[in-house]
Amino acid sequence: MYTQESTSAAASSLIDALPDKIDVFRCPICSAVTANYDSLRRHYDECHVAEIPPIMVTLRLNGRQTEVLAPPNWTLQRTLQFKLGLTGAKHMCDKGVCGSCTVIMDGRAVLACTTLVVECQGKDIQTVEGIAADAKWKPLVDAYCRWDAMQCGYCTPGFLVSAKALLDKNPNPTEEDCREALSGNICICGTYPRHSTAILEAALKIAEDNQAKGAQR
Repeated sequence: MYTQESTSAAASSLIDALPDKIDVFRCPICSAVTANYDSLRRHYDECHVAEIPPIMVTLRLNGRQTEVLAPPNWTLQRTLQFKLGLTGAKHMCDKGVCGSCTVIMDGRAVLACTTLVVECQGKDIQTVEGIAADAKWKPLVDAYCRWDAMQCGYCTPGFLVSAKALLDKNPNPTEEDCREALSGNICICGTYPRHSTAILEAALKIAEDNQAKGAQR
């Protein structure tokens, strides 16, 4: 049975498992293993002249610095899913119109399916796994569950990430603010009315938690 605690623990495990450094430079075409990235590029020049070598990108992902080796035409969403094991940013429309792949990059909600991983060098990226692992955002997850702001759940990670990006910028949003922030997210199940209610409730709870922590200092 899934609980907030078990889900948070699972998300933390995924984040902890992110590689700090690439330790195996394997050619995706012939599986040859090279000593480093420069050697891999030379291998392409010698053995795969017509092919473009993968790129090495350094990300700050959910608070951890990680390196990844991926084809230069791969999107951030594809890289997160197939190279780093983070499946929260969903593959849905793949055209940047549904919001299911939303992540936060340098404080701004962006679509991972229309962002090339090569554009993300050195960027600070947060996925829904990072939100789930952070106890500060438990009220947001709790509110989404309490108000049944999901049905099939496929779009829910994108909504949660967009909601978190809103609350980062505006801790006391109005219902209209919520609707505007979520306007790029599509739910085929039609759960729209519940999202604003959940976010407004979470905003109050987070503010209360912050006040309580301040009083304890």
